[in-house]
Amino acid sequence: MNRVAVILTDAAKRILWVNQDFEVVTGYSIGEVIGRHPGRILQGPRTEPDAIQRIREGLASGESFKETITNYRKNGEAYVCTLVIHPIHDADNVLVNYLAFEVNSDGVPNDHRISVMNLKDRYRTSSLRGLNEIRLFERIKELMLEEELYLNPDLTLRKLSLKLDTNTKYLSQVINHHGGTNFLSFVNGFRIEAIVRRIKNGEFHRHTFFGIAQRCGFKNKSTFYKVFRDITGSTPKAYAEKMVSEGVK
Repeated sequence: MNRVAVILTDAAKRILWVNQDFEVVTGYSIGEVIGRHPGRILQGPRTEPDAIQRIREGLASGESFKETITNYRKNGEAYVCTLVIHPIHDADNVLVNYLAFEVNSDGVPNDHRISVMNLKDRYRTSSLRGLNEIRLFERIKELMLEEELYLNPDLTLRKLSLKLDTNTKYLSQVINHHGGTNFLSFVNGFRIEAIVRRIKNGEFHRHTFFGIAQRCGFKNKSTFYKVFRDITGSTPKAYAEKMVSEGVK
């Protein structure tokens, strides 16, 4: 799954919360960034002055905006990313927060496919509701990765909603809003990632591609091949051959 770093600040642009993807992408833990300004942490020698100026103007405009900028990880490595920043206002239209989403532009050339990277997805009216949705989405991803729920071929939206103590309608809404897809496609994305890891480890030398897919939660052979091609742009065989030619395994 594509990593989307999320930053919530107060109206003075001091960080209140970041998600786990932020920690993975930047190398900074949440404890290291709370109370600090994002720009002072992430910007560095090659950060574009004109992009910084446009971000300042965007923040002052009171409207959602998108920008591309060079940021820096904790280890000093530079990376180009796309930012979408939404101002959040309370019921009296007073600015209370900024909510920023960041995607590594090198890893996701088509960031328009990610729901939260579209400016039409606004968070103006309720910071609490928006933050609760984000936190639930983060919890869903944590369960998928830590408990590997996607390995269960019989995983359903209802089973996941019971595990998260929420209802199916709200859960589906959150996945659609923050993942930009439906429940089944969301889960299948984790399954394909697991299959790709196994292919890179050379498991295809010992098992058929569908055999690997079955171990990763797919029940239907034709569905597996279609989903794999939709996500990777190639067949499992072609993908494995590419890995071999690149010397992966």
